[in-house]
Amino acid sequence: MRIVKDAAERKNEILDAAETLFSQKGFDGTSISDIIEKVGVARGTVYYHFKSKEDIMDSLIDRLNMRLLSAAKEIAADKNIPVFERLFKALMAMNATDSEDLTEHIHKPQNALMHQKSHLAMLEGIPPILTEIVEDGIKEGLFDMPYPYETIEMIIAHVNTVFDNYIDNLPLEERIKRIEAFIFNLDRLFGAKPGSFAPVIQLFNLEN
Repeated sequence: MRIVKDAAERKNEILDAAETLFSQKGFDGTSISDIIEKVGVARGTVYYHFKSKEDIMDSLIDRLNMRLLSAAKEIAADKNIPVFERLFKALMAMNATDSEDLTEHIHKPQNALMHQKSHLAMLEGIPPILTEIVEDGIKEGLFDMPYPYETIEMIIAHVNTVFDNYIDNLPLEERIKRIEAFIFNLDRLFGAKPGSFAPVIQLFNLEN
């Protein structure tokens, strides 16, 4: 008996298979035929849901980012949480992921295109969430900054560059120095009291 699945379930099966294959073989090393074989569906079924392998990659990144950003959006909207606590909780939510394999493999050289598209998606997705919190902080006199959205955008671009693969290759002492400088400058960029952004250090892995 042929099992008929709804469109959303079938689409997620294709994405799950692609995520596994991209992790194992890299984006360039995976073909549409590989994905079709792993899912066990007709070629037309894959092309019904996705235009190309690049479209599958974009959908995977969207799915990952949705997981990362949805909890942060909920936190940002809760006006009962104090501004600083809300900001740090939102950052922690965006730093957590249950797709560690995909996140790890996005950073591999063979997945450079995925890496680039992931950075662009986060650059577009994070600033609107954090700006909502920061604007409340400005109203409360906690922050003094004329361009909240643009400043957050600049910070995300810096994080995507310096705190991506680059800093991982530095000695621990140098990593700590970069992080301390980053936190010091966050206070200044936001016009906050010195030490206000000290909790941000929790976002960095300094175990080795």
